[in-house]
Amino acid sequence: MVFFSSISCRFPLCKMPNQNAVKAFFYHRIPILQWAPHYNSKKLLSDCIAGFTVGLTVMPQALAYATLAGLEPQYGLYSAFIGCFVYTIFGSIKDITIGPTALMALMTYQQIIGRNTDYAILLCFLSGIVQLAMAILHLGVLVDFISIPVTVGFTSATSVIIGTSQFGSLLGLKMSSNGFFDTMSKLVQNIHLTQFTDLGLGVGCIVALLLLRKLKDLKCHKKGSRPTKSQQSINYTLWLISTSRNAIVVIICSTMAYLYETQGGGSPFRLTGNVKSGLPEFKVPPFSTVLNNSTKTFPDMLNDLGSSVFLVPIIAVLGNVAIAKAFASGEIIDATQELFTLSLCNILGSFFSSMPVTGSFSRSAVNHASGVQTALGGIITGSMVILALSFLTPYFAYIPKASLGAVIVCAVIFMIEYEVVKPMWRSSKKDLLSAFATFICCLVIGVEYGILVGVAINIIFLLYPSARPGVHVEKCSTPNGMEYILITPGNALYFPAVDFIKTSIARAGVSSKNLPVVIDCQFILGADFTAAKGIAALINEFSSRKQPLYFLNARLEVVSVFQGVLSDDFVNFNCKTKLESTIEEGNNR
Repeated sequence: MVFFSSISCRFPLCKMPNQNAVKAFFYHRIPILQWAPHYNSKKLLSDCIAGFTVGLTVMPQALAYATLAGLEPQYGLYSAFIGCFVYTIFGSIKDITIGPTALMALMTYQQIIGRNTDYAILLCFLSGIVQLAMAILHLGVLVDFISIPVTVGFTSATSVIIGTSQFGSLLGLKMSSNGFFDTMSKLVQNIHLTQFTDLGLGVGCIVALLLLRKLKDLKCHKKGSRPTKSQQSINYTLWLISTSRNAIVVIICSTMAYLYETQGGGSPFRLTGNVKSGLPEFKVPPFSTVLNNSTKTFPDMLNDLGSSVFLVPIIAVLGNVAIAKAFASGEIIDATQELFTLSLCNILGSFFSSMPVTGSFSRSAVNHASGVQTALGGIITGSMVILALSFLTPYFAYIPKASLGAVIVCAVIFMIEYEVVKPMWRSSKKDLLSAFATFICCLVIGVEYGILVGVAINIIFLLYPSARPGVHVEKCSTPNGMEYILITPGNALYFPAVDFIKTSIARAGVSSKNLPVVIDCQFILGADFTAAKGIAALINEFSSRKQPLYFLNARLEVVSVFQGVLSDDFVNFNCKTKLESTIEEGNNR
């Protein structure tokens, strides 16, 4: 397999790789083998602090994202622990935490509307299989076709969709959401049913979360001065409160709801409801399901999932690699290793009823800021989720939906990248077009098709210069005053551009009144058979009207392609002086 090419390419098939090569391969593919022998108590303390802090963040987010995905709350927790353990062993970036995210939750929700949980679990498994295939075939390069403008449009649109989908929870409305416009339509229709207790709680939670988010920026020492130990302790406490804000707000709201429910005659808020306790059963992902009293076979489910089988894993990889680059500290990212690790997280997670997962930027940022030293912090985070599933689920029932909605809104509003519009307008308006097209299409026709539109526009922008390269035409003179036409194509000469360049050269030749024509090939980096046939036709056309046609500065690989069709009819000059001498000699004959 290509995945093992790092070993196989070094040794002939008749020889077995030596022990050192095998050891190097496993050290590369299982990074825990690199740092585990050097682990110490100091690193353990840092990892425990970071893992605990991330655990406080992931639990309320997991519950919220499960709700966003249209699943029961416990499925968010099911999705939050396997990735932590797998990434500890196979992950190459210590800061990354794997688990449910708002983006994966939204894309999962798009696939289970009107269906059941089995579709989400199967999508998780298939995402892992696709990612594993991409890792084996080294197809991480596909992510490079999704440009930053398309990513900006996509993430901004999904943030808007996710944010508006939480209006129902914030207003205390019982309404399902099927896209941005459907949400807004149902919101207008049901606005009169607003529960003001939920609205007040939701707004209060949003305000509290935003204020607590800024708390970490407060410093109790003057800027430029060195803080004392007590000031460092205060700064760290403020930072810890800020990073744990989701858990703090949810715990306070749950306590209020619990007191109302047990002592006040009932909660005035819409609550999450019963959350199934205990760890998920280890079982094979569902390859068939019963929906509307009829059995759906695996091909039926695959057909229902459609393009999401490929889009969800690619988007997950895109997010994970972006996070890896952000926290790699200048190190080279092994995209294949990240693909392989993410595939294992999804494949193994599906055996524990997980929905699709990827790296979380917000939790990875918390992990980094907490001073994590190795990927072992993930074990602490995963263990906290397991403990929560084992002992805390009865209390999750008292979490108000408005507080979870506030957690989601405050997580996604900072994903709307409006600040890039101005520099993008100044630098490249066509990139702004692809960003806006992606944004609008995601809102109108759905996130899966919206990103495909953005990628298609990008490909058009990439292909257009190949089909319509710049062709510079100028009149030049030899040292003795003999005039000729110099034509400089500005791109590789492949089949999309052949007719255009051929027509441009022929037109320049006709309008020059039989002056010699020189094609400067210095910018032609490559050519193909179609181009060679086009050049052959061009040479015949010029020859028929007895007009000289010369080639200058063609690369060896281009010359070999042209001579494969033209044989001796293609003459290339590598020296302009010699070319001009030939032009003058031809004129004197």
